[in-house]
Amino acid sequence: MLTGKNVVVGVTGGIAAYKACELVRLFKKANASVRVVMTKNAAEFVQPLTFETLSGNQVYTDQFYKAWEIGHISLQNFADLTVIAPATANVIGKMASGIADDLLTTSVMAMTTPVLIAPAMNSGMWRNPATQKNMETLVARGIHVVGPGSGELACGINDVGRMSEPDEIFKKAKEILLAKRDFEGKTVLVTAGPTREKLDPVRFLSNRSTGKMGYAIAEAARDRGACVELVTGPVSIPAPAGVSVTRIESTNDMFKAVTEIAKRADVVIQAAAPADFTPETVKDQKIKKTGDSMTLTLVSTPDIAKYLGSVKRENQVLVAFAAETENAVENAKGKRERKNADLIVANDVTRPGAGFGVDTNVVTIISDEGMTEYPQMSKKDVADKILDHVERILTCNTRK
Repeated sequence: MLTGKNVVVGVTGGIAAYKACELVRLFKKANASVRVVMTKNAAEFVQPLTFETLSGNQVYTDQFYKAWEIGHISLQNFADLTVIAPATANVIGKMASGIADDLLTTSVMAMTTPVLIAPAMNSGMWRNPATQKNMETLVARGIHVVGPGSGELACGINDVGRMSEPDEIFKKAKEILLAKRDFEGKTVLVTAGPTREKLDPVRFLSNRSTGKMGYAIAEAARDRGACVELVTGPVSIPAPAGVSVTRIESTNDMFKAVTEIAKRADVVIQAAAPADFTPETVKDQKIKKTGDSMTLTLVSTPDIAKYLGSVKRENQVLVAFAAETENAVENAKGKRERKNADLIVANDVTRPGAGFGVDTNVVTIISDEGMTEYPQMSKKDVADKILDHVERILTCNTRK
């Protein structure tokens, strides 16, 4: 399945280095070409001969691999993907700081293709603020990460810091290597998360949206080659690397940002949950409790999806969402017509695995092609299903 793909596996000096042997075997079994780079400390845990036997190639252990071949340049020209497993706190810190003092870090510095790291270390080292800051830096630069997981560590405790299992790392690597690039040259606008409608200086009206679905779509579109613009309400998840992010608070803020960006977008995906109503007046001071009840007067907010549908350009694709608690499909069909959306994603948020805050979803996608029901799957997989439908619409529009 990976025939023609070239993978560099970097092994650093951690007890989990032995697991890299199985990772190399998995790549070879999938017909990938593998070259292994070992740090000096890694060779104290596993002998280079082991990796030479498994990979079928001589192991890189020195700055200059051959007299006529500069190691880091050779690897840069070879690699479709670099996987560092285990990635110790030391190598993570070097990568984040731009330190290149051995063949592995020098090679990573020179790489223009994707890099995937599998952190592995003591739980205290993982939680150290320096390590967490270094991880944030690497993620912001577009470095892919898998793990760490929790379990029994070399120090004898059960905690976070355990390197992901080789099959998990292989699965993530395969996703990166085989990612579609069918959205290259396209600008995709994605909205995500809730909005907050201010009531007074300390209170607001909002909803339970966490932004996970919208962020998954933004990441999937990025991975498929799109230039992604993400307009997000207040959420607690980190922004995806390689995505332009606009942060907003209210539905009116989102309306202003989205209507401007949509002018240059080929695809607009409205995955956010903007409030339908906002307080008629916002108090300058905190509202005091003066009785057993309080009456609020609410007024409508701008209908972002409806407006976008009314000004939609020829060949521009608009995707809407319908989060429902009853009659999800029927309500979604009506909403699609009212909003002039090309595609609508319906989900019943009362179903297990489809509500707010979870990592899975259960959706029905409705378009001119008809209606497609999908079983429960990860939000990442749902994101790719949505993009598959959008890609077909874009292709049909091109042929017209």
